[in-house]
Amino acid sequence: MRTLEEFQTEFFNQVVLHANATGTLLEDAFFELALGEVVEAGDIETADRAHFFTEGTRPIRVDGYGGDPGIEDGTLTLIVLDFTQSADLEALDQRRLLAAFNRLQRFLEHSLQKSFRDDLEESTPAFGLCDLIAQRWQSVRRVRMLLVTNKRLATRIDGLKAEDFDQRQVMYSVWDASRFHKLEEARGHEEIEVDFPARFGAGLPALAATVPGASYRAYLTVVPGEQLADIYNQWGARLLEQNVRAFLQARGKVNRGLKNTLEHKPEMFLAYNNGITATAKEVETETGPEGLRITKLKNLQIVNGGQTTASVHAASLRPNSNLDAVFVQMKLSVIDSAIAADVVPRIAEYANSQNKVNAADFFSNHPFHVRVEGCSRRITAPSVEGSFKRTKWFYERARGQYQDARGNLTPAKRLAFDAEYPRAQMFVKTDLAKFINTWRGLPHVVSSGAQKNFVAFAEYVAREWDRDDTQFSDQFFRDTISKAILFRRTERIVSEQPWYQGGYRANIVVYSIAKLVYDAGQRALALDLGKIWQDQALSPRVEAQLATAAKVINGVITATSGNVTEYAKREACWTRVRDADVPWPTALAQELSTAAAERARELEGKKDQVVLNGIEAQSMVIKQGGPFWQEVRDWAYDNHELTEKDSGIIRDAIGGFVSDKQALVLVTSLRRYQSRGCHLGLGLV
Repeated sequence: MRTLEEFQTEFFNQVVLHANATGTLLEDAFFELALGEVVEAGDIETADRAHFFTEGTRPIRVDGYGGDPGIEDGTLTLIVLDFTQSADLEALDQRRLLAAFNRLQRFLEHSLQKSFRDDLEESTPAFGLCDLIAQRWQSVRRVRMLLVTNKRLATRIDGLKAEDFDQRQVMYSVWDASRFHKLEEARGHEEIEVDFPARFGAGLPALAATVPGASYRAYLTVVPGEQLADIYNQWGARLLEQNVRAFLQARGKVNRGLKNTLEHKPEMFLAYNNGITATAKEVETETGPEGLRITKLKNLQIVNGGQTTASVHAASLRPNSNLDAVFVQMKLSVIDSAIAADVVPRIAEYANSQNKVNAADFFSNHPFHVRVEGCSRRITAPSVEGSFKRTKWFYERARGQYQDARGNLTPAKRLAFDAEYPRAQMFVKTDLAKFINTWRGLPHVVSSGAQKNFVAFAEYVAREWDRDDTQFSDQFFRDTISKAILFRRTERIVSEQPWYQGGYRANIVVYSIAKLVYDAGQRALALDLGKIWQDQALSPRVEAQLATAAKVINGVITATSGNVTEYAKREACWTRVRDADVPWPTALAQELSTAAAERARELEGKKDQVVLNGIEAQSMVIKQGGPFWQEVRDWAYDNHELTEKDSGIIRDAIGGFVSDKQALVLVTSLRRYQSRGCHLGLGLV
């Protein structure tokens, strides 16, 4: 486990590496990496850069915001940074802390003044944010001021209420070096501790429902609506297990039926609603004259019932709200930390199985992510020109894998690991979603933020995997790395342009790539992903075309009135960019492939994957052993699922040998059995 000081040094090095790779300032790189962690943790749903500051006796500053308050439950989140360009761990005292919030408060005050807005350049992110605040102010219910720093805060004040502003509740929140460090140690799930007697005056009446011999404890309870709303108001989406959070974003936060019941029949909410399913790492209880009560929960996570929770919270924010008659039933499972990583996702998966899009599609253990991870550990990239060193691209399927892989090595082996898997060639699930959805022509979706884009990506992958998993082959992995190289190089190209003055780089990058792919397709051409993979770089002509497209696109997206960042999240923006005229030099075709040639490469990759699938299935079937397959046969026979074909193949599996083709059939059959109630082999296929 790394110390706070070691974590600080490593994180600062990542910021420097990211700044060098993208050609951005260190502070911009810190915003992107640090706020990415905050979004991943569920503290906010998105983070958009909008930097503005003035000096003087009453300085003003803002660095970003957490999305349109009109679609964020009426919450306006304003972000301010306090970044030190040093790997040393510095302290943030109370005076500087309050000074940072005061600068942010002044920005909010000035943004509501027309004279201040009129003095700003309309094409800047600061004007867009001011305009958004002014337009949405009547629907804003509360303001959250978020300070993000790589310093260490002496005292924790997360959730501290400030003085109300214009009859809106204002809350302070801080992410400092210590909090980022704890988040890493908790593998991205920041621990939440709810002390019911301290917070609400009494514990929750509960009924123990633990099954003897089970590896977990269970309780049934009913949570008052006011308490559930208060808990969500404090911790927000951090309460929601990550995959449920993603599913909730995909479906919208407030269900109309829930809203109507809360407004017109609050006393019937318990009768009409299915309640919530939750997990906790630890629970404290007490038994008194009134029976068993839950007094404290540690690491509370809601794995089903996100819409219920968000709807109750939204109701509490309405004027003259009254949740006295609202109660929500809760099934609580207390899961030991040793098995939490495996059990919690399964609870969420089964609890959400009634949804049209299975919650399992969002989990890191989906077979797609497992396959990409396997490719990343197996496939070596070609050496770049002028070097004989061969490297790999590390896919972090589950949070912390990269650090874990190198953390326990000797110094010499760590150097060897870093040479084989350079940190610059590490990518995570949200990166993967950006690369592929940009290529698919969805720059407006990518611009909506990492989490919402990942939801769209997960739905696409789940659908395509079920249709034909062989398309996700070794060739697919190599092409994905080519798209990663294209994406990361375009980031630097945009930063290096003389016309680029800062702001909207993320939007310009995704729209430039999508436009290049689209324009090539209109000419029956395609980027030569095989060449990019072989060179591990883009050709000068492709880079020049991206620079040309970026300049045109910058003009298109900034020509809109109002907030450019929010406009870039709309499909209408993509339509305008797609129809824009970007010069297309004749010589560029020499650097491209044809659409037909790229389809042929994909087909070859699928053929290779069919063979690989068979080999993997054969190995797995034999590894399970004869007694296992005898149990499977008995279950299938007893439940009238055993076909004549299955019976013959299972007989061979019991005997210890099946061909690769037979193994593929057997794995498919076992999955069918599992979908119909067979629990044999869960987690293995």
